[in-house]
Amino acid sequence: MNKLGRIAVLDDYQGVALSFGDWGALGVPVDVFRDTIKDPEALVARLLPYDAIVLMRERTPFPRSLIERLPNLKLLVTTAGRNNSVDAAALKERGITFCGTPGTTSPTSELTWGLILALLRDIPGQDRALREGRWQTVVGQGLEGRTLGIIGLGKQGQRIARVARAFDMRVLAWSTNLTEETARAADATRVDKEALLRESDVVTLHLVLSERSRNTIGAAELGLMKRSAYLVNTSRGPLVDSAALAEALRAGRIAGAALDVYDEEPLPAGADIASLPNTVLTPHLGYVTRQNYQHFYGGALEALRAWMAGQPVRVI
Repeated sequence: MNKLGRIAVLDDYQGVALSFGDWGALGVPVDVFRDTIKDPEALVARLLPYDAIVLMRERTPFPRSLIERLPNLKLLVTTAGRNNSVDAAALKERGITFCGTPGTTSPTSELTWGLILALLRDIPGQDRALREGRWQTVVGQGLEGRTLGIIGLGKQGQRIARVARAFDMRVLAWSTNLTEETARAADATRVDKEALLRESDVVTLHLVLSERSRNTIGAAELGLMKRSAYLVNTSRGPLVDSAALAEALRAGRIAGAALDVYDEEPLPAGADIASLPNTVLTPHLGYVTRQNYQHFYGGALEALRAWMAGQPVRVI
């Protein structure tokens, strides 16, 4: 049996983590924090008392420099099955157990289609106009017969492609390692990145963030897109050069963009992108559903119980 003295749950923006299970049954004090601390010294001061910490994936980074300053830490649990913002090697060196939780890929692909429809049919703008007493102020765009360009045809991209076919859209796909076989299996046409950008009416990104994928869409790529085209990003903010995107939107070089992810999160007040009218913006809701939170926080609770019983689960 392993003992825990105090547990911290970080980045619970909605304040709902403890509603997804009987945390009281652990018999250990649990403190929930709804904000994200970016200052390293303040973060160390907050986390020093805890020997178990539950992370929301890729919210509060756990680099070696932080891990080495938390001598009490015994167990780190991240939502989902991996977390690229945690130095797993540093945890292992210090004998700290690192566990994940179950999760599902469907919420992000569902939100992607919500954003595409909201953008092309101006749903947020028309909602505001109606409430203000104005009726039918714009003419929206339909999807049937249009071309969807998917950058990244993994699990998310393949789900996006299936829905696109239901809308009778033509589907193009590109990523560095995409094969003809994978594209055909998703009923998509593999093309090079330049062709995808030139031909697509909607471009949506579904890549894992890495140094290779950072700024996949920059000024040059935006310059290849149709002036009538739209960009959607529900993956990671740095896949797109945010300054170049803001300039393209401001100049009307593309018709609009829908974003759920940003270089800095939460998005700072006064951020340039928030002032642009040809955008639909959401606060990184891709993973935020009750069903997925049940996987995340229920799985975290299970991981805590299992570690305390001396039988850790889903060790990363």
